[in-house]
Amino acid sequence: MELLQNEKWDYVVLQEMSNGPITAKESFMQSVKDLCGKIRENGAVPVLYATWAYQKDGKQLQKFGIDYDEMYRKMHEAYAEAAEKNHTLLADVGSAFYEKTETENLFNDDGSHPNEAGSNLAAETIAEVILKDANA
Repeated sequence: MELLQNEKWDYVVLQEMSNGPITAKESFMQSVKDLCGKIRENGAVPVLYATWAYQKDGKQLQKFGIDYDEMYRKMHEAYAEAAEKNHTLLADVGSAFYEKTETENLFNDDGSHPNEAGSNLAAETIAEVILKDANA
């Protein structure tokens, strides 16, 4: 918070923990609202970094007790709702993962975090959203 108050930013990217938007949705929504307000007070544009479902058929997904499609759908819906309610940009990395997961390995061995290809996809998705807004 100190950096947000003491530095000027053009964009601030917000990311929640991997399953927070669906396991603690009320808290997630309130945090997005509060942080978007503070970001705008700074004169910056908030960007929600929508993360992905755990790797299909992976151990993380099995531990979580939900299937891949359902986790993707719930994550996507939560981030889309938060972006709409807060009139903010959405870097929908989760959808980018979902579209490519059948043809590319995007996950680290833990089935939750991205490997290099997944990190590149995330960075490209975020950059695309910010550049599109900056050039609008």
